[in-house]
Amino acid sequence: MRNQPDYTPAPAADFVLPFDLPNAGCRGRLVRLDRASARALSAHALPEAAARVAGESVALAAILGTALKLDGRLTLQTKSDGPLDLVTVDYFGAEGDLPAGLRGFARLDGARFAALNGTGDFAQLAGKGALAITIEPRLGGQTYQGIVELSAHGIAASAETYFAQSEQLPTAIRLAAAPVFTPGTEAPDWRAGGIMLQATPERAHDDDEWERLSLFLKTVEDVELVDTALQAETLLWRLFHEDDVRVQPAEPLHFRCHCDTDRIASVLAAYGPEEREGLADEDGVIRARCEFCGTVHAIAAAAL
Repeated sequence: MRNQPDYTPAPAADFVLPFDLPNAGCRGRLVRLDRASARALSAHALPEAAARVAGESVALAAILGTALKLDGRLTLQTKSDGPLDLVTVDYFGAEGDLPAGLRGFARLDGARFAALNGTGDFAQLAGKGALAITIEPRLGGQTYQGIVELSAHGIAASAETYFAQSEQLPTAIRLAAAPVFTPGTEAPDWRAGGIMLQATPERAHDDDEWERLSLFLKTVEDVELVDTALQAETLLWRLFHEDDVRVQPAEPLHFRCHCDTDRIASVLAAYGPEEREGLADEDGVIRARCEFCGTVHAIAAAAL
């Protein structure tokens, strides 16, 4: 494995690690989230099966957003007809003093989920629907959106289809999410991780070589992606020790939410008093809860 002379190893978690396999004409990204994913999934208590999907979606958004070196926002969203009918994740590129960050939200119909008796796989949990990836540059530029049908095999398989259709690049993706239970607490925190391998568009790839490398990727176990005790570079060495794998400096990731009381107040002020009727509590305060971070914004109705 090769790296830069002044290379600093990746931290235990909350990073994305770019790497290249130049001899094979491939590139990739390894992401591992701990505090960022735990915070992103903390606003809503979800059953384990639904939280895994949400965690994997957060990891995927981190891979895609950082791969684009985006100055703006990337939104990954699933809409479907199953009990887990909506998952939304935003990736925000670094901006000024703000680091690159993530936030996420998932909506689950509890009654419909209960009818699955806890045995629902992804196909039953999400049902039929679509995966949409929206890219919004911060300063100018055109907004782009790509949409593919949700795969019954999960978020990773859906993303592979997206790349096959939109960029026509061979892409292999593995995602994982797992609960971490701390003694004395009822609700677990969630870790998430993922790895993507993709043929580079600059050079032709060998089909046999790609098949060999993508099979290596399929051998990655979930625990390897979320284990903060396993050095990221060690995992890449396990997978690609037969190849000249080169790693670049890890890029830090954080939780970020852009909800703002003044912005919410300005939206509410655009509506007439009759349209706002019934929104305020008995004390005359309108309380709006952010679905992403759980923050409750209190706005005096009289001030509007």
